[in-house]
Amino acid sequence: MNLKKSLLAFASVSLAVPLSVQAAETLTLYTSQPNKDAQLTVDAFEAQNPDIEVKWVRDGTTKLMTKLRAELSSGVVKPDVLLIADSVTMESMVANNYLYAYKSPYQKDYKPALYNKDGYYYGTKLITTGIVRNIRALETPTDWKDLAKPSYKNQVAMPSPLYSGAALIHLATLTEDAHLGWNYYQQLHANKVMAQGGNGGVLKAVASGSKSYGVIVDFLAIRESRKGSPIEFIFPKTGVSMVTEPVAIMKESKHKEAAKRFVDFLLSKQGQQLVLEQGYLPARSDIGVPAGFPSRESIKLMPFDAAKTLRNNAANKARFSDIFEG
Repeated sequence: MNLKKSLLAFASVSLAVPLSVQAAETLTLYTSQPNKDAQLTVDAFEAQNPDIEVKWVRDGTTKLMTKLRAELSSGVVKPDVLLIADSVTMESMVANNYLYAYKSPYQKDYKPALYNKDGYYYGTKLITTGIVRNIRALETPTDWKDLAKPSYKNQVAMPSPLYSGAALIHLATLTEDAHLGWNYYQQLHANKVMAQGGNGGVLKAVASGSKSYGVIVDFLAIRESRKGSPIEFIFPKTGVSMVTEPVAIMKESKHKEAAKRFVDFLLSKQGQQLVLEQGYLPARSDIGVPAGFPSRESIKLMPFDAAKTLRNNAANKARFSDIFEG
């Protein structure tokens, strides 16, 4: 009798284990976030969604998209979710019918300029491009046109739109402005503005004093300034260009419900608070700003059309190359 009871007890425990310890659903994320930010994002999401495990692959947006497009051309869809640098790249995915339209309940909390109207992607943060100044520089610029003044000749560095995605979006934004346009970039070239590499090179040039001014993304300059670097970041009066680090669901994802929860988490107040804690400007306007940033109301965002920029990318690169390298 004791043996029979033991066998029955063992059988009941064995049957109970699969019911109580269920395997987590696995979600695959492709992201261009820095490794530390990606891990913090995944950890926070998994803490709120313990039934979902996120596996993530990280690289720069250009390299990541090259990898993804190679996989897609082979008929392989590995990621469920994309979290990459810019909306122009997302527009190319929309054009190729690779993304899934999802109307998040959090859409109402965002300005229309920050998401695709059909729900194919949503911006999660605002990474703006403005002016960085070495604090020993003689003048303090307040707007973009200052960088083209004779007194700034050979003192300005900027990332090349042939290398940096944010710089390419910046180029598209400023050349669409009626008061700047392509003439502004011709003026910058005439003023011997150094245009090469990415934002990191601009930071190094201005912080070291080899250049007095630069064009750079906000968080990089503000973060280094708070660490003691002899620089300050300036939000130009005309406004700033922006990349929004959008999130999107792949059309062929086999885990769409889990993917929707990931998107919703990033757009929720908790997800946006995490963006703030990581030192970036959250996309939601009801969340504060990071230390070192001015009030949200004082930051003017310039108009930007991602779909139009995608159509003009090749022409914009060619025209910039003609001006600066021709």
